Amino acid sequence: MSTSRSTAFKLASLALLISASPLAFSEEITFVSQGGAYQEAQSKAILEPAAKKLGLTLKQDSSPKAYPIIKTQVESGKVSWDVVDLPTGDCIRGQQEGLFEKLDPALIPNAAKLPDNLKDDYSVGYISYSTVLAYRTDAFEEDAAPRTWADFWDTQKFPGQRSLRNLPRPTLEIALMADGVAPDQLYPLDVDRAFRKLEAIKPDIATWWTSGGQSAQLISDGEVDMIQAWNGRITAVQADGAPVAFDYDQGVLETNSLCVLKGSRHKEAAMKFVNEAIDATLQAALPMIIDYGPLNPEAFETGTIPAERAAKLPSAPENLSRQAVLSAQWWASQAGIEAEERWLSFLQKK
Repeated sequence: MSTSRSTAFKLASLALLISASPLAFSEEITFVSQGGAYQEAQSKAILEPAAKKLGLTLKQDSSPKAYPIIKTQVESGKVSWDVVDLPTGDCIRGQQEGLFEKLDPALIPNAAKLPDNLKDDYSVGYISYSTVLAYRTDAFEEDAAPRTWADFWDTQKFPGQRSLRNLPRPTLEIALMADGVAPDQLYPLDVDRAFRKLEAIKPDIATWWTSGGQSAQLISDGEVDMIQAWNGRITAVQADGAPVAFDYDQGVLETNSLCVLKGSRHKEAAMKFVNEAIDATLQAALPMIIDYGPLNPEAFETGTIPAERAAKLPSAPENLSRQAVLSAQWWASQAGIEAEERWLSFLQKK
């Protein structure tokens, strides 16, 4: 075989190999979340199917406190992450600090299906969870259990050990609802009123919890009779047989959102991936594995989520209508920053 024919044969073979293996040279993106059972669930339900559909090579990283790393990457110009799953407040904060790319609506058409308060120019809502009032059923008869935050504050009618979260967000919202503010009338928060209400209950708080695991242990072990906790932590202890109950009345729905890092080398692919991650079909698959609610309302119309399962999810329409939706925008404002600072002195003051 002549040299020219040999070269032509090799080139043809290479072309055939490339055409037969579209994933061999596919674009790669890195997705970052919080790790643990949550990331394992989203990987199976959403991330891997989305990457496969788009023909992307997916790398994953995890960090429970990703924000400082994001800031370092962007400010140094050495960006290795592409899409990040963050508390929505961190997305807003990062937007203000220039850490995220402005999203292209043409690449993320599924964003149009999200409610306006769950998206902006730099982030889209991804998943939800709720802070709820949970109580021990062996401490209260069903018809005489604490159902509202006003009940939680009523130590005469509802005696027992209590626990609140050591964080102003959404504990200030809870205090205002205990003082009679309707869930849909919370913002802008009356911070002075909220702290006055917290001062009234402060002597009766046995523990100010600092982690979800601690909150679950407190109520599961019977160290407290009622608690402010995340819905997923409560359903987990219920599944383990603990005599604990809750519902979504006066819950506070919180969200995580997706953002694309400023300077991502795969910006277009990252935004297409974001679009798939909020697709109704993939969103509906997540709560079949773990207790987080989808934020694309059409997820509840796919037929994937049975009615009995939907009834337990924080973002199901019936449950959502009974809750407050935490305003990450307010908490990112100057008033929210000042409330965070005031919290420290509130707890330290005897």
